[in-house]
Amino acid sequence: MQRTIALWYDRLVLRRPWTVLLVLALAGAAAISQAGGFRLDASADSLLLETDRDLRTFREVAGRYAEGEFLVVTFTPHGDLFDTAALDAVERLSRALGELERVSEVLSILDVPLIRNVPDGKLSDLIENVRTLRSESLDLARAREELVSSPIFRELLISADGRTTALRVTLRSNPDFVALREARDELLRRQHASGLDAAGRDKLAQVRAQYDALKTRLDRERHADIARVREILAGFAASGELHLGGIPMIADDMITFIANDLAVFGGGVLVFLVAMLWLIFRRARWIALPLASCLFAGLVMVGLLGFAGWRVTVISSNFISLMLIITMSMNIHLIVRYRQLARDDAQATQHDLVRRTAARMVWPCLYTALTTIIAFLSLVVSDIKPVIDFGWMMTLALTVTFVTSFTLFPAVLVLLGRIETPPDAPSRWQFTALLSRFTERHGTLIVLLSAALVVVSAVGVSRLRVENSFIDYFKSDTEIYRGMKLIDDTLGGTTPLDVVIRFSGYGDVPAREAEPPAPPGLFKELEGLLGDDEPEDPAQHWFTPQKIELIKAVHDYLEGFPAVGKVLSLASLIRAAEQLNEGKPFTGIELALIYKRLPEEIRAQMITPFVSIADDETRLTLRVRDSAPGLRRQALLADIERGLTGELGLHPERVTVTGVLLLYNNMLQSLFSSQIETLGVVMAGVALMLLVLFRSLSLAVIGIVPNLLAAAVILGLMGLASIPLDMMTITIAAITIGIAVDNSIHYIYRFREEFPRSGDYVATLHYCHANIGRAVFYTAITIIVGFSILVLSNFIPTVYFGAFTALAMAIALLAALTLLPRLLMWWRPFRQPG
Repeated sequence: MQRTIALWYDRLVLRRPWTVLLVLALAGAAAISQAGGFRLDASADSLLLETDRDLRTFREVAGRYAEGEFLVVTFTPHGDLFDTAALDAVERLSRALGELERVSEVLSILDVPLIRNVPDGKLSDLIENVRTLRSESLDLARAREELVSSPIFRELLISADGRTTALRVTLRSNPDFVALREARDELLRRQHASGLDAAGRDKLAQVRAQYDALKTRLDRERHADIARVREILAGFAASGELHLGGIPMIADDMITFIANDLAVFGGGVLVFLVAMLWLIFRRARWIALPLASCLFAGLVMVGLLGFAGWRVTVISSNFISLMLIITMSMNIHLIVRYRQLARDDAQATQHDLVRRTAARMVWPCLYTALTTIIAFLSLVVSDIKPVIDFGWMMTLALTVTFVTSFTLFPAVLVLLGRIETPPDAPSRWQFTALLSRFTERHGTLIVLLSAALVVVSAVGVSRLRVENSFIDYFKSDTEIYRGMKLIDDTLGGTTPLDVVIRFSGYGDVPAREAEPPAPPGLFKELEGLLGDDEPEDPAQHWFTPQKIELIKAVHDYLEGFPAVGKVLSLASLIRAAEQLNEGKPFTGIELALIYKRLPEEIRAQMITPFVSIADDETRLTLRVRDSAPGLRRQALLADIERGLTGELGLHPERVTVTGVLLLYNNMLQSLFSSQIETLGVVMAGVALMLLVLFRSLSLAVIGIVPNLLAAAVILGLMGLASIPLDMMTITIAAITIGIAVDNSIHYIYRFREEFPRSGDYVATLHYCHANIGRAVFYTAITIIVGFSILVLSNFIPTVYFGAFTALAMAIALLAALTLLPRLLMWWRPFRQPG
């Protein structure tokens, strides 16, 4: 079988190099034509599974309460916020932002009703003549006092100290996009539940194509909008300190980070690889050939992603650098083997040398590619969408890498012809030579040190945690961090959470024992506004004291958590209005009158976002301080649900908790299970591949032990250093095993090949360290430095990913050149020749 494959390979590739290059050139041209479809994404679609139930609930609640996307602009003037100059700056800033085409509304402290500034304390005046900071003859000191103590606007639009204000910039939604997303999600749910027929599959493909095309256009528009907002803010820099926040800004900046990372990682790795190749080989061909393979493989991969419409996320943005590193390491193995064959046989033709190089290296390279593919495929068992996408993407990338290395590289090498290959100058002080002598003399010490590392790592792994703050994903000098930190500290928190209470079944909620009467005259004028000829609005009967009491109880309960910042609900409005009622609750009639006569503008701001009369439910929205010390999201969510159903006696089916905090926590909590699942899959897969390759259980065990040690040490180190798992560091262990096992495969493969010549384990040890050991060292250094370049990212998980993966590869290299050969010498899996 192998001989037949070798003959076909010789005929199709090595004897027809120009044909191979023509085919590859056509493939490259096709890739270039599709590269325009290459897209980046940092939206919720890229972070969560399309069929995620909590994501569906989140979108349903947001749609029901008209919760659109919005930006938050914070403004801290150099002087007093309530000075004329500062308020004028807020007015001009609000007007400038409101003139943007895709901005539907700008809400600032200038727009909100001032309840305590009602003349004579009459509610009818508030309803007929709403007063704001724009009104004439306003007492600014009284207005400041009201705003900083307001149940509604304190820590929403103004900080508790009255120094910082926020402007909420609501962005226009696109109805076509929402409809396409709902249609896509419904088809996906049907496909997941019972499958789709041919017509359904065609419809899904059509809807997905329309959705992706529209999303691409809207992403470009959103990027332009945010750039324009930043230009506007820059024009107000002289007036005070301004920061931009909000989920759309974070998503847009994440895309910028991804684009920068692609450029920095790709360019940095490329520069390093050129330097590395020059230091190792000092020949132009040994620089140009691997670089050609790397660039071609990367180009084809970009074209395939563009053709498939597969969007790159902040997690998978590493695929370019990983492709370059892995392609380069495979090419280095080919170069080292070719040069060795050329030194050993001075009479061989170039065709024969390339043929023998490919024949000797194709199987170990194939199995190393397959084991690495298994490592990345293990990520698809995760419940985290970007990790799943990363796994599939790298599986495709590794396939492209292997095919490129055994088509482009040998075809060009055959055409280049043979050149003299000088012998390597041996040295006792070469790194691999030092390790071979150390391994021979100190085998027991190596095993004891490895066992000690296992014990320490086990302690560290037991301390691993997943709780981490989203704000800490970014460097402190980035606008995302600065804006989130300011909002977190002074404006009620950053991460939103919604609690929806359905009232069906709660009609008998007991009211207070006695409803205090309203002060005389408070509603006198208001009652006169009610005409008998006006049609009665059934909705006004929804507002009963019993429901208000329940909403207040839930509101107060949520405010009691230390990590919870601002809480908003219908209770906020009622309590603000009760300030005109000497703090006394309203009767049912009074609540109906307030609802009936409240101006539509105020109703849209303060009632519609919190009440769905048609669904007989209310919504309370809160924000959690992401940087709160000791924040444990899972425990917080559990306490909220337990308190609502336990202390407050609400039936579990009547309570829905949703929001960004819940979605983020779900992802964090799935990290532990995903870590276990991915490690289990990669260990089983790699062990199976080693068993198939070597047909020996002992060699399979020996081959995987050094790599398990490297993965365990890294996870243990993270646990001991209290560095939590995140959506990138979860992949380190699986990737370490998958890539580092290549060292074991190449070393054991060569050891098995060379052992029969001498029949001596020690002699074979020194020979392998001097030959394949050097190739392993070169490729490992390439991988280590390549991953180290990732620390240049602005995304902290990427920094951790690069640093810890590089360290893991260094540990795996040392283990492959010390522990692995020591195990071979102790276990003696090969029979003596003769």
